[in-house]
Amino acid sequence: MKRILLAALGALSLSACAQAPDGAARAAGSAKPAVAAVAAAKPKAGTADARAIEAVRLLNPQVEVERVGAAPLPGFREAIVAGQVVYVSDDGRYLFLPGSGGALFDVNARKNLSEDAMAAVRKQLIDTIPVSERIVFAPAKPKYTVTVFTDVECGYCRKLHSEIAEYNRQGIAIQYLAFPRMGLGSDDYKKMVAVWCSPDRRKALTDAKNDRTPKYTNCKSSVNMQYDIGQRVGLTGTPMILSADGTQLGGYIPPAALREALDKLAAERAQTAAVKPGA
Repeated sequence: MKRILLAALGALSLSACAQAPDGAARAAGSAKPAVAAVAAAKPKAGTADARAIEAVRLLNPQVEVERVGAAPLPGFREAIVAGQVVYVSDDGRYLFLPGSGGALFDVNARKNLSEDAMAAVRKQLIDTIPVSERIVFAPAKPKYTVTVFTDVECGYCRKLHSEIAEYNRQGIAIQYLAFPRMGLGSDDYKKMVAVWCSPDRRKALTDAKNDRTPKYTNCKSSVNMQYDIGQRVGLTGTPMILSADGTQLGGYIPPAALREALDKLAAERAQTAAVKPGA
């Protein structure tokens, strides 16, 4: 449910989860709500309630705030948005999404502060996996390198891999890590171990994503380690794309759109560095 609300608010980053098939996604996107949202009564300008509504609409002008009022958190107002509860600071500066994982946004900067903190943790965890244990598809001189937690059975993982040449043409290197979504010991897990135990991992991964899994061999692989780190970085489904600094970019993203997202992220990072004191 948090993913739906983040999308509704126009959040800068999406939670990681396996995505629905194309047809289902289109159907979900075109479906009309059975009941129209009930608009909140317009509060008096300058009040905390008014600032809460303004904060939500600053993130996404299209959403309706169904209700706003007192919150159990001192210094915050409680709002119902897209059927979910959010908390907005009385000054309208911060918006908090409760629930699994949570997320704290700086409304003025349109920035997910929780994501920034998690990005640093993700980078540290990813760095513990040797590059030799990653399956890498890269152009000669990549502009960007992303980490992708993948699964050989996942439909969107297969779609992403089928476009690997285009990602490379966009200047993006893909470093795959294993995340057998059915869990350790499953048939899915055994297929991924077979890939990582293959003498030619790149070919084995491509074959496995096309229903030609190599014969199962139980070598000393790092699949268990990668699976554990996937859970620790907050992965809930595959694929999961992370930038070099640990920022979660989403699930499946088309090549050109991923390049655009990486360019935008790089520009934001450069701008942030430029305004730091002493920079």
